[in-house]
Amino acid sequence: MCEYCGCQSLAAIDELTREHDAVVNLIGEVRAAHAAADTDGMADLARRITAVLGPHTEVEERGLFPLLADEFPDQVAALEAEHGVIEAVLGQAAAGTPTDPAWPDLFLRTLDVLRDHILKEQDGVFPAALISLSGADWDTVDAVRARVGSGTRPSSSRMAAVSG
Repeated sequence: MCEYCGCQSLAAIDELTREHDAVVNLIGEVRAAHAAADTDGMADLARRITAVLGPHTEVEERGLFPLLADEFPDQVAALEAEHGVIEAVLGQAAAGTPTDPAWPDLFLRTLDVLRDHILKEQDGVFPAALISLSGADWDTVDAVRARVGSGTRPSSSRMAAVSG
């Protein structure tokens, strides 16, 4: 993914990028499961993608996006709308394999939206945030991350629950 502007030198952007990378890898697995007509596998992968995107989306929608909304209102609104579309389709697999025979193809189309969405963030939002946000703004984003943890590694609160 993007490495040209230096935005990944910020911990907040670096973690969001790691989550994007994890999701892109899972998208590849979904495509393989779809090719094998493995709907159960696709549903499991939808839940794994949701586990990564849950905290990721919180950091964006509660931390990063509000700080950019005054300067980029249309772009932020579009990204938040895409989050809703993506979450709705992923949510159909939350309790198991969806029974709707159209779901696997809907899921693949939604993953195309997700992939484009990731590119918009990597190539647009993150570089814009690097330029636009102050140190205090990044502290706000970091505070949201500290509260929600990460989808790519256990947060300290989740670690305590696992070890406790």
